[in-house]
Amino acid sequence: MAAVRTATVTWNGDLASGEGSVTAGSGIFTDIPVSWPSRIEPQGPTSPEELLAAAHAACYAMAFSGVLGRRGTPPEHLHVEAEVTFDKVGDGWGVTSSRLMVIGHVEGISAADFEGAAQDAKDGCPISGALKGNLEITVDATLET
Repeated sequence: MAAVRTATVTWNGDLASGEGSVTAGSGIFTDIPVSWPSRIEPQGPTSPEELLAAAHAACYAMAFSGVLGRRGTPPEHLHVEAEVTFDKVGDGWGVTSSRLMVIGHVEGISAADFEGAAQDAKDGCPISGALKGNLEITVDATLET
């Protein structure tokens, strides 16, 4: 069964001085402000890139937990941060990279095996799959001892 998720945006005005708001179809967030300045200056309202970072971090945490569990070493704790970069590309703008940083506490695993599982999870995360080939995706993994 396919899962379809929705979000809506209402936008008023031109790109530079306009503003809008985004609402999740689930209702988990409503009318969150968005604007062009918030995309190029990391302050103020959210941006599509921040929402992409949230989606990538959440997806990756689930994928990594799944990889570790299937290998017999389920995590006690994972902390994932995604850093999505929006930058000038030629004459326009684009998302250029997503850097995933994960710190995890996993009993019975070596640092090398943790790193290998972290890389495998990157390839198994559906959001990574959607981004693959369009931007650079990297993973920095740290095993807590």
